[in-house]
Amino acid sequence: MSLADSWRAARPPAAGLHLDSAACSRQSYLALDAAARHARREAEVGGYLAAEAAAPVLDAGRADFAALTGMAAADVVFTTGSRNALDLLLSRWPGTQRTVACLPGEYGPNLAVMAAHGFSRRTLPVDHTGRVVLDEAATALAADPPSLVHVTPVGSHRGLVQPLAQLADICRDLGVALVVDAAQALGQIDCAVGADAVYSSSRKWLAGPRGVGALAVRPEWAHLVAPGPAAGDVNVAAQVGFCVALREHRAAGPAAVRAALAGVGARSRRVLAQLPGWRVVEPPDEPSAITTVVPPAGIDPVDLRAWLIAEHGIVTTAAGVERAPLELTVPVLRISPHVDTTSDDLEVLAAALADAPHGR
Repeated sequence: MSLADSWRAARPPAAGLHLDSAACSRQSYLALDAAARHARREAEVGGYLAAEAAAPVLDAGRADFAALTGMAAADVVFTTGSRNALDLLLSRWPGTQRTVACLPGEYGPNLAVMAAHGFSRRTLPVDHTGRVVLDEAATALAADPPSLVHVTPVGSHRGLVQPLAQLADICRDLGVALVVDAAQALGQIDCAVGADAVYSSSRKWLAGPRGVGALAVRPEWAHLVAPGPAAGDVNVAAQVGFCVALREHRAAGPAAVRAALAGVGARSRRVLAQLPGWRVVEPPDEPSAITTVVPPAGIDPVDLRAWLIAEHGIVTTAAGVERAPLELTVPVLRISPHVDTTSDDLEVLAAALADAPHGR
């Protein structure tokens, strides 16, 4: 059975055409059942005893996340999502000198978290596509080292892939801390590059539940992420579901999944590039499953997304400029199919877009 067939068979049938994995992938039967069984166990013996019994599953999940990020299992903590992870790191950042270097395409909510914690921002040099220019970045970082470099190697607003491993090498050589937002990257590209911290949500390419994620740090940073005396309620059922999704991802073969996602992204761009008046943003063979398109004049992506759902049962994302306020100038429509998406599915999407109403 092919990867696409096995991925599809492991999940409930989609109600329509799901092309929105960059927002929230479809969970598997195993992940859904594991979370449900844990919730039932909480009802039977109480939440704390159920959590103790789930420890082996949670430990295995930490180990799987560590393996995907190049860290150690002991240095992985669960979070409620990516923003929670960044907030946790920056809220405890030592010292009063707070500067962060990031890309112009940095995710808007991340910029807000940085500002809320008193970090001044500088941008790394990029080329005309928005990809970091490594030699210029190395020169800039060496001349005036920031407190940390924060990089989102695959953005929320387009499927451009940054040279994460090379940037990690530069930061390591300069002794500059590197924090990686892998929310869109984990599953799509190799994130085990030797960063100082890597965090991600569960619900995107790994196809886990909402409301949970993980953060992995180097041992010397453990004090930044240690739970406080009042850590608050924990959704252990969601953590269990995430752990199962991680195990399924590793069983499928991360390299095979990455190749399949890159392939479906390339096919998407080839199909959508044929639509008159529509502009595909990414280079044709960008190794990412995310494709963003700028519609013709008179078509608003927000209205278009709603129309696609109502009229065709096709789920996509309308990405406004707030997703990348330093770079994105117009709203776009984001297509993010997973490995089970077929060429026929993409033709269905293209036909729907060709028929999209103007001036809504």
